[in-house]
Amino acid sequence: MSTTKIVAAAKDIPLGAVLTKEDLTTITVAGGAPKGAILKPDDAIGRGAISEIYQGEPILQSRLAGLGSGGGLAPTIPDGMRACAVRVDEVVGVAGFVTPGMRVDVLASGNPPGGGGNQGTETQTILQNIQVLSAGTDIQKDAEGKPQNVQVVNLLVTPEQAETLSLAANSLKIQLVLRNPLDTQIAKVPPTAMGSLFGVAAPAPGPTHHGDGHAAKPKPKYLSVVVSNGQKTTEEKFPIAEGPH
Repeated sequence: MSTTKIVAAAKDIPLGAVLTKEDLTTITVAGGAPKGAILKPDDAIGRGAISEIYQGEPILQSRLAGLGSGGGLAPTIPDGMRACAVRVDEVVGVAGFVTPGMRVDVLASGNPPGGGGNQGTETQTILQNIQVLSAGTDIQKDAEGKPQNVQVVNLLVTPEQAETLSLAANSLKIQLVLRNPLDTQIAKVPPTAMGSLFGVAAPAPGPTHHGDGHAAKPKPKYLSVVVSNGQKTTEEKFPIAEGPH
């Protein structure tokens, strides 16, 4: 039986790492090379890994960025998409609930513009079925200028979604909600107000205003009486006073 030597990982290779000679080995497989397999180590050295590669796993062309693309997160971003960083709470970050490749919905909580009536804070689902590119920590400064570790998740979004996410992150509280990766359905989710959790009714809509700034007056109701006198016919309208029935 014929065999073929192909390039494989000599150790676990993390996402974004630039491959070196020490990262690579060769293994022998029965028959021909798998589709996309790399036959010479020189064809893999210097290329960035766009997904995690485990020790002993064959290295395929589809798992590496193009030569010269470098390492890090940038080569993993498809054309037309963007990577947008979002700060998350420690429970989400440290517990490892959000890892690369998972799908999440993005919720934003805050006070609606113009006031929320007696409903208070509202939560709205602003993005759905978003892929997680990476999750980790970043060093940022607190209000006193002291460095602190912050949990950061990079999401794969369109340019329009990146604007929505940036706007929400600057003024609202952001929360990520995990979803089944096989569930790609976009649900119609109405916003939820704080007041509704405690049975507070939504404020009634105000009166309709016209351009003169005054509320529209209800149309009066009339009783119409038609009087015929020979060839002459007249119509008289008498207003009906409204009151309890």
